[in-house]
Amino acid sequence: MLRLMLFRHAKSSWAKAGLADIDRPLAPRGRRQAARMAQAMAETGLLPARIVCSTALRARQTLARMLETLLPELPEAAEIVISGDLYGAGGDYQPVIAGRPDAASPLMLVGHNPAIEMTALALCGTGETAKREAMRAKFPTSALAVIDFDAESWAGARPGTGRLAEFLTPE
Repeated sequence: MLRLMLFRHAKSSWAKAGLADIDRPLAPRGRRQAARMAQAMAETGLLPARIVCSTALRARQTLARMLETLLPELPEAAEIVISGDLYGAGGDYQPVIAGRPDAASPLMLVGHNPAIEMTALALCGTGETAKREAMRAKFPTSALAVIDFDAESWAGARPGTGRLAEFLTPE
């Protein structure tokens, strides 16, 4: 079984006019959201073995804030990769997931909407109805979708084959 964790970056700031999108930092609310979600992940044992994070500043700051809590809890061999593949990927992270060279699991992507939401919705075929409906209704900043697959490689994580195990939001 493989586990995928799709995390939408925390709330970003629009305070500085003229800043390139990739350079937008976290807002104070975003810093609080990321810390709250990391605590919830640690308490429920949702700990990734590999993290792939977008190159956007707000995504990297989200991850850094989360690691303040998660780092002592992560497996010793946990790997963190900053990847440009998650920034500007449009509406689909499935090629990024399917292209992972090994089956390190749980795999967590820290990325952006609409790609995080669209990927989660496309991959989930089953799971608790209330959680699936909540995810369909809104995938807010700092939300986490945890999707399980009965597959041996990430190439087997195909649309509709995942089971939504958890959907957490910071609220």
